[in-house]
Amino acid sequence: MNGTIKVLCYKSKTLSNGEHPLMLCVCKDNKRKYQSLGISVNAEHWDFKSNQPNDKCPNRERIIILINEKVNEIQRIALDKKIAGRDFSASTLIESVKPSATSKKTVGDYYITYIDNLKKENRLRYAGMYEVSYNSFIKFAKHLDIPFSDIDVGWLKRYETWGKAQNLSVSTISTRLRHLRAVFNLALLEHAIKSDCYPFTNYKVSKLNKATAKRALTKDDIRRIMEYEGKSQMERLAIDVFTFSYLCAGINFIDMAKLKYSNIQDNQIVYNREKTKKLIIVPLQERAKQIIEKYNDGKTAFVFPILSNFHRSEVQIVNRLHKVLAKINKHLKEIGVRLRLPIPLTTYVARHSFATVLKRAGVSTSIISESLGHSSEKITQVYLDSFDKEQMNTAMKALL
Repeated sequence: MNGTIKVLCYKSKTLSNGEHPLMLCVCKDNKRKYQSLGISVNAEHWDFKSNQPNDKCPNRERIIILINEKVNEIQRIALDKKIAGRDFSASTLIESVKPSATSKKTVGDYYITYIDNLKKENRLRYAGMYEVSYNSFIKFAKHLDIPFSDIDVGWLKRYETWGKAQNLSVSTISTRLRHLRAVFNLALLEHAIKSDCYPFTNYKVSKLNKATAKRALTKDDIRRIMEYEGKSQMERLAIDVFTFSYLCAGINFIDMAKLKYSNIQDNQIVYNREKTKKLIIVPLQERAKQIIEKYNDGKTAFVFPILSNFHRSEVQIVNRLHKVLAKINKHLKEIGVRLRLPIPLTTYVARHSFATVLKRAGVSTSIISESLGHSSEKITQVYLDSFDKEQMNTAMKALL
């Protein structure tokens, strides 16, 4: 188009929330034209050299997608005009862009947008989870073709009551309401709704988390699980997965399944968390090393016999992980019954127990959280990132 298209953090203008608006800047023939994207960020969350949100920016992935969509739209319009032989300027390009209609979108529209964004990021597992929660809200309310203002505290409480009547666990209800909250947050990010339409200020999803049964085991129970001799190959894999997660800072099943031998460096596992993309470094204990060696047949790059070279596409990987996780949790629950454990045994129990055992051993609460649910994963990443090797080695000794 013989010009440039950029998105800039407009520092010369500060909004009432202390943030700066993001502006689409089209430059052609030495003339510039600006248009607001309807999004604002703090200056500390913006990389002014690359004109992109930095790693500390909340909703970074969402903002990047919105930026790319707007830039692509401008480029498409410019190309159409060029093909048609029509002259254009920076002003006419900006004027050709359809004004944002986000304020007219319904809750359902935004929910579908959120799911589509997850799919664009190849986060298919989470997209599937949001589709399940979307269908749950449809079943409850018949449809979501409603403005955000229709969902208030009373609406959320009615859904909570309805969910319990449907025999949904408190944990499941909490997860689905957190999905809805994320959709509200996206609408707030795009300034499609005002803060007074946000019901989660007064309705605290966290109160449901407090009602959830505890998911941590004692050290003695953990030892009993680790010493249990599986009666089948799948039972033995389930025990090894649980043990490895517990001994390796509560690594979750997805990250464990994707772990490769290349992630083992200097007696540590070094990997990027699938969900947050944060770098995680965890020292390996002797029992964890034995598990790694146990499955090393020299035929695959993966540490655990869960994924193989056959699983190439994202859909194949997601389907395989879902299938194997269900089998492993089924066997863990059966093992838990045989050992008469106080709570149902799942892979998540290992993650939760890791945090709780360390806390009981005196590890500072500023370093490790008592709960490792989704609401505290950011805290988990902070302590793992800032924990130096010596501190980590000392803390990990408290696990057994």
